Amino acid sequence: MITKGRLEAFSDGVIAIIITIMVLELKVPHSENIEALVGLFPVFISYVLSFIYVGIYWNNHHHMIHTIKSVNGAILWANLHLLFWLSLIPFVTAWMGENHFGKWPVILYGIILIMNAIAYFILAKTLVSHHGKDSLIAKALGQDWKGKLSLIIYATAIGASFIHSGIGMFLYLVVAVIWLIPDTRIEKLLISESQKEDKHT
Repeated sequence: MITKGRLEAFSDGVIAIIITIMVLELKVPHSENIEALVGLFPVFISYVLSFIYVGIYWNNHHHMIHTIKSVNGAILWANLHLLFWLSLIPFVTAWMGENHFGKWPVILYGIILIMNAIAYFILAKTLVSHHGKDSLIAKALGQDWKGKLSLIIYATAIGASFIHSGIGMFLYLVVAVIWLIPDTRIEKLLISESQKEDKHT
């Protein structure tokens, strides 16, 4: 039987590998001059943005799993679906950085981001379906305005990148900032549930 602890541990391991792969793309310059680092600037910026995105997914995934009690086959596949799209982030990150934020790398980066957002949405809905509309996970997710807004911004960014890749990069950053703003709904719900359990014991 697959427990939610095993699912979380596997997911954490995959995400750790994804971050490791990304940092390995930061190649050490063959020159001792500080100017040699200038050429790495686009690669470094790509890495920082992707690190933030992967960190956001890890953080939200961690909190989401804490609100559930069990998993089933559908949840396992939905989680693997999310990990698949997350695992493609190092590739598009490296391509975008190496090509100094060219049009097509930035467009593909956005496509991967929007597919990650869709995969996360599917996982969330699968969890709610398994635990019920009155479950803690359903209450925690609520209307998920951040997720819906992110999809709109991603789509806009991809379209805008055909005109200028800088616009797309700016919009990707906007989504990251939106998700970096702390959302304490899940923590408050977990604390509330814990207090209720304490009263009954």
